[in-house]
Amino acid sequence: MTDTNSIVSGVAQRYASALFELALEGGALDAVSADLDALEGVIAGSDDLGRLVRSPVFTSDEQVRAITAVLDKTGIGGLAANLVKVAAKNRRLFSVPDMIKGYRVLLAAHRGETRAEVTSAEALKPEHVAALKDALSGAAGGKDVIVETKVDASLIGGLIVKIGSRMIDASLKTKLATLKVALKEVR
Repeated sequence: MTDTNSIVSGVAQRYASALFELALEGGALDAVSADLDALEGVIAGSDDLGRLVRSPVFTSDEQVRAITAVLDKTGIGGLAANLVKVAAKNRRLFSVPDMIKGYRVLLAAHRGETRAEVTSAEALKPEHVAALKDALSGAAGGKDVIVETKVDASLIGGLIVKIGSRMIDASLKTKLATLKVALKEVR
């Protein structure tokens, strides 16, 4: 399974790098970023589209036709649309979510930003996100930190913060699991 993940990451990174270079040359970094954000939202909001992206059952032509229709309907065009169509034609549509992440990493590095993924048990209030952003900025050497939030109710409480290669798991779920293991060792 690890080999598959590294292959997907390699494929996605090559596509993301190509897209970034084209967007940089064309002065379209923000436009491409907005289109990729929209595409990610559309994929996340549709189980059928998610299946189309992930499933190897669909032929290349079926994927190209379907994704072209989605792109046209949502108004996503330009370089981002071309990337997705090429990925579909080459049977790489499954790696589009990783391509989007790869593009964001490249864009953040270009801008001198750092991305942090924060997962909480419930949606964070704007003031909490701002405080977290300030704290993470200090830990990141003063770089501007872009905070992406996710909600995972199974955490019960607390946060999981991923920034760069570091992860801090201060969730109640993990603390309870650790306590459970410790209690088993006591017996």
